[in-house]
Amino acid sequence: MGDQLRTVVAAVGVFAGTNVDDLIVLTVLFLSARAAGRPRPWQVWVGQYAGIGVLVAASAVAALGLTIIPDRWVGLLGLVPFALGVRALVTAFRARGGEQDAPPVVATGMASVAGVTIANGADNISVYTPMLRSIGVAESLLTVAVFALLVAVWCAAGSWLGSHKRVIEAMQRFGHWIVPAVFMLIGSVIVAESGVIGELFRLG
Repeated sequence: MGDQLRTVVAAVGVFAGTNVDDLIVLTVLFLSARAAGRPRPWQVWVGQYAGIGVLVAASAVAALGLTIIPDRWVGLLGLVPFALGVRALVTAFRARGGEQDAPPVVATGMASVAGVTIANGADNISVYTPMLRSIGVAESLLTVAVFALLVAVWCAAGSWLGSHKRVIEAMQRFGHWIVPAVFMLIGSVIVAESGVIGELFRLG
C-alpha cells in the first residue's frame, strides 16, 4: 500500500508540475466557449483527454526505447498555438472598427483543442518517459489512471475559472487581443525553450 501511495503522490506531483500552463489554456478555451460559443465545452473536455492521451502514449512508446520525434524537433509543435494566435489576431484586426462582442475563436473543435494540448505539453514527454521507464507495469497503469483523474480536475478548474461573470465580461471586451496574445506567447515559449531554433541555424 505504501508503494501505491508513493506512486499516486509522484503522479500528482509530475502532472501538476508539467501542466500548470495548460490550466491557463483551458481557462481561455472555456471562456471562449462561453463568450463566443466555440469550441463547445464538451469539445474542450474530449480534446484535452485526447491530447493528454497522445502525450502519455508517446511517452510510453519512448520508454520502450522507440523515439517517434527526436527531442530537438519537438519544439516545432509550438508553432501550432502560435499559428492559431496569429490567425485570431488577424481576425481581430479585420473586425476592428466593427462591433465584436466576443473574443476570436482560437480552437474551433475537438481536434484543434487536442492539437493545442499536444503542442503545449510536448515537452512533458521528456518528463513522463523516464518516469514510466523506471516503474513497473502496475505502477505505470496506476500513474495513467491518476493522470486521467487529474485531467478531469484540470478541466473542471478551467471551467470554474472561466465561469465568473466579471472574467467573461472582461474577455468579451478585451478578449480579441488577450486570446491571441496568450496563444502566441505560449507558442513562442515552447519554441524558444526547446532549442530548435539553434538546430535550424546549425543545419543552415
